[in-house]
Amino acid sequence: MKKKYRIKDSSEFDQIIQKRRYKASKSYTIYIKEKSEDNARYGIAVSKKLGNAVVRNKTKRQIRNMIKEIDCQTHEYDYVIMVRRGYFTKTFEENRNDLEKLMKTVKM
Repeated sequence: MKKKYRIKDSSEFDQIIQKRRYKASKSYTIYIKEKSEDNARYGIAVSKKLGNAVVRNKTKRQIRNMIKEIDCQTHEYDYVIMVRRGYFTKTFEENRNDLEKLMKTVKM
């Protein structure tokens, strides 16, 4: 995923989370806000409680790959994807399908 599609600034994370528009599953919580740029952007958050830096970075790489496979650039929102503990009990394919289904239902 290209850097122009990422949300990196903590103030942007806070703005999206404060809107309180979200959907949750066992693996993810997805917060949304109307996009502020021409393309949809994504922020990925993995808590320190879920693992060390190696595990967190691997998880973020996997989720970026899932977003690329799902082809989410046509969406009309900025997303913050927060990983939950249930993510680690499922396979990559199950997590990808769960993310895809959740992103389709999150449109409010």
